[in-house]
Amino acid sequence: MTKTLFANARLIQPVALTDSIGALLVEDGVITGVYEDTPKVKGAQVIECGGMCLSPGIIDIGVKVSEPGERHKESFRSAGRAAAMGGVTTIVTRPDTLPAIDTPETLEFVERRAQEDAPVHVLPMAALTKGRAGREMTEIGFLQDAGAVAFTDCDRVVVDTKVFSRALTYAKSLGALVIAHVQDPGLSEGAAVTSGKFASLRGLPGVSPMAERMALDRDIGLLEMTGAKYHADQITTARALPALERAKRNGLDITAGVGVHHLTLNELDVADYRTFFKLKPPLRGEDDRLAVVQAVADGLIDIISSMHTPQDEESKRLPYEEAASGAVALETLLPAALRLYHEGHLTLPQLFRAMALNPARRLGLAAGRMRIGCPADLVLFDPDAPFVLDRATLQSKSKNTPFDAARMQGKVLGTWVNGVEVSGRL
Repeated sequence: MTKTLFANARLIQPVALTDSIGALLVEDGVITGVYEDTPKVKGAQVIECGGMCLSPGIIDIGVKVSEPGERHKESFRSAGRAAAMGGVTTIVTRPDTLPAIDTPETLEFVERRAQEDAPVHVLPMAALTKGRAGREMTEIGFLQDAGAVAFTDCDRVVVDTKVFSRALTYAKSLGALVIAHVQDPGLSEGAAVTSGKFASLRGLPGVSPMAERMALDRDIGLLEMTGAKYHADQITTARALPALERAKRNGLDITAGVGVHHLTLNELDVADYRTFFKLKPPLRGEDDRLAVVQAVADGLIDIISSMHTPQDEESKRLPYEEAASGAVALETLLPAALRLYHEGHLTLPQLFRAMALNPARRLGLAAGRMRIGCPADLVLFDPDAPFVLDRATLQSKSKNTPFDAARMQGKVLGTWVNGVEVSGRL
């Protein structure tokens, strides 16, 4: 039996929402003791934390790994290393690959590649409709049996309401989670930024924030009809929040997430057509950003994720309208989220409630908490350590981060998966 004692750690507990000095004992990959004072444990390897923060490892829903089809952008090996260096112990991968993950055979290939190459847990999602084309739903039951933890067509909205309602009804019968991208496709098609003064000044095609609310309203109506288990991948506008609040108050099985970029950046960061800031949905105004941050603090928005989307240089070094959307964020998720802590918007337990506990609860995982009997998926970090990000040092194959050369605070000191250190930084 292997024993590891994390001594003199600042324990970040997202369940109790506490932040206090203590110690944690791990035996054979499972947490077996949580202490206020550091005990003496015979035969244990002692890791002296020196007052640094110890928290549950991040569970990141919505990570794109470009296998199969675009391995030059990101592989399971590179994404797994990036996750380990960023304190992410579980990545939940998207099915928007080439081809899409819409059959048990493709899903099993992904699981095999992940098991071979990734040092962290990898949980795959599968497509909701075949080819993500929105016309015919996939074999949800077979894909669930093969290991799919959720079903989504990612940023391709299922336009046909009848197809979507049937998929929700079938998912309900199987207890499957459906994840949707809430943007009205008619309004958002061809948009590069959020509509408004900035879009007009830059001469860029914009999309109204109403596109998000309209899509969410439609999906909520279908949830009332079907009773399915549903998660909105990104809520980024103030206008969508009242609808989300009403849906939760009415007892619908709905949760919502937001990407870290929409919590920490706004539309003005695009500045003079900087394509590394082109995301989907586009960055919003400052009022929207602050409203969404408050929604996370209040628990209305449940989950913070990286929405890690690797793009190669050729697809980003283009005129703004033509450039691909998305940014890598597995390594920058924690230091970017810590901006909210340093600005006084969220406490560390609130942050890890959104980045670890709530994703675990939504997916039915035992991780995301530091309690006896839970898996020892942990991250040790210094929340105050300053650094300037150099994108060339990122483990991801693609380097498309909007935080290049940004001053940031918060360094991961070590990441453990099932009690095994995987980051190599200690």
